[in-house]
Amino acid sequence: MPRPPVTPGLVGVDVGTSSTKGVLVGPDGAILRSTTRAHTVDRPAPGHVEMDAAVWWDELVAIVTELTADLAPGAVRGSDVPADLEVAAVGVSGMGPCVLLTDNVGTPVRPAILYGVDTRATRQIAALDAALGRATVLDRCGSALSSQAAGPKIAWVREHEAEAWSRARRLFMPASYLAFRLTGAYVLDHHSASQSTPLYDPRTHEWIDDWADLVAPGLELPALRWPGEAAGVTREPLAGVPAGTPVVTGTIDAWSEAVSVDATHVGDLMLMYGTTLFLVATVAEPLRSETMWGTVGAYPGTHNLAGGMATSGAITSWLRDLTGAGYPELLAEAAASGPGARGLLMLPYLAGERTPVQDPDARGVVAGLTVTHTRGDLYRAALEATAFGVRHNVETLRDAGADISRVVAVGGGTQGDLWTQVVSDVTGLPQVVPTRTIGASYGAAMLAAGLVHEEGRLLDVAAWNPPARVVEPDPGTRSAYDELYGLYRTLYPATRDVVHALARRTGRTAGPAAPERPSATLSTHRATLEGAPA
Repeated sequence: MPRPPVTPGLVGVDVGTSSTKGVLVGPDGAILRSTTRAHTVDRPAPGHVEMDAAVWWDELVAIVTELTADLAPGAVRGSDVPADLEVAAVGVSGMGPCVLLTDNVGTPVRPAILYGVDTRATRQIAALDAALGRATVLDRCGSALSSQAAGPKIAWVREHEAEAWSRARRLFMPASYLAFRLTGAYVLDHHSASQSTPLYDPRTHEWIDDWADLVAPGLELPALRWPGEAAGVTREPLAGVPAGTPVVTGTIDAWSEAVSVDATHVGDLMLMYGTTLFLVATVAEPLRSETMWGTVGAYPGTHNLAGGMATSGAITSWLRDLTGAGYPELLAEAAASGPGARGLLMLPYLAGERTPVQDPDARGVVAGLTVTHTRGDLYRAALEATAFGVRHNVETLRDAGADISRVVAVGGGTQGDLWTQVVSDVTGLPQVVPTRTIGASYGAAMLAAGLVHEEGRLLDVAAWNPPARVVEPDPGTRSAYDELYGLYRTLYPATRDVVHALARRTGRTAGPAAPERPSATLSTHRATLEGAPA
């Protein structure tokens, strides 16, 4: 007799910088359950930011068990999910681009090196630019080499950790590592690959073999798939997830989050308020920018120009810890401070800066400070600093040719009204805030829904998350913020030499500039590639 139909459920798990989050989602997009596991990153040296990949797997197991344990056969089911719900697919996503090197069976040879907040590979970036040509890399890969790129960090391991490199055979990122542990498939999504500069060509959607041989000789690069394609099926049951359940390939968290709020159409800009701040613009054709990141999108045939600030929510949590005040108090005091923070102006570069400044040795600056200023003024100045950074990024995106007609705001910073209002006031852009802003784990579940949807069992996932409200800019603040933005743009070049000198004094620099000539290793490889004697 045929098996009765069941209600398909979806699990989404996302590994972030400060936590791993998971959701159990129903077929209509309703979030039935959610949970979080907090974690910290390791900073073993100035400019180095790492994480043990075992944490990613352990937290996935704990999260999936919590979300689905009572869905396993024979378990007493809770009343918060449909009685006939079964997990039909699993979605994964994670921070990136990261560099996790493993041996040929997937055992890590060292901790994972994180995305652009890790600035160790300054010398490797300069050496690769000299070997390949900066303009050539930008034209072929869509992005110039920077602290965001995975390629130079692979080269750093090869040059600095010979023992670990001797065992390295495979390259993973958080999403692909979770997919591997679940299914055994060694795959990476095209979007993550497109942030592995200079290893991937976004026009041919293939690895660049000759440059891979230069940067990572002997490393077996993964098979490429799109984020919503299946990596494989689960090899073993995990709590209420049966063996044989499809698992998506997954992608980097910001792009998963863009999926979660339907910000994947040409003209859309997703603005993600998190520990760091991400901007993802969807564009009609590939665009090139010296200071932004050109990538392929989450879906086949889509293109993005993206950027990211090194700190945003990290500054607000730093001020909370520094002052001992809670967020409600700080937000109320910042609102009372008013536009301009009573004469304070801040640069938000407390961990260097990514786009468009591209300066790992930039530092935070507070200008205009007096003994009359309060913690509320400082908090207001921090919110305005991130807003000025957003405006700088948006202007750079537009200068590169991006058409920005709709801004969708996501992330934890959208939960209150003040931060998003300040950003709209500074940029002059309305922001759509969706009904659900839980984050990339929801986007991972949406990608997983696509596997089931292809079988005709789920509705269009774009209908899951309609807009909840729109934050409109206050025209009364425009003149003041235009003036302050002009001062903000002059503050970095005016203080750059000073903060660089201070960074050198504390030993917390990304390292002195590399020699103009490539390293001997890169020179040898380049000569070999060109067919010349080494």
